[in-house]
Amino acid sequence: MMVNNINGINPLNSVQNTRRVNDTEKFTSTSAPDSISVSDEAKEAARAYFLSQVAEETPDVRADVVAAVKEKIKDPNYLNSAVIGSTADRLLDAWGF
Repeated sequence: MMVNNINGINPLNSVQNTRRVNDTEKFTSTSAPDSISVSDEAKEAARAYFLSQVAEETPDVRADVVAAVKEKIKDPNYLNSAVIGSTADRLLDAWGF
């Protein structure tokens, strides 16, 4: 046999209500506001994640740039020593030489 109510009072309700009151008393207006601090390592990891997402979304080949360069190369006057030297300098700078 199971007894649900003793003298019209459910003992579990009084325990639950007591907990709720005690929990709300912990958070008064005199307590310090919440704060968060993020380490430099976490910031750098977030930045690396963001950059990797951008790299994944960026196409490997920019077709519009390739088409423009192909058109320029077709012109026989385009390839001269100044253009070749400039291209070589840019490649060396990109590779760190």
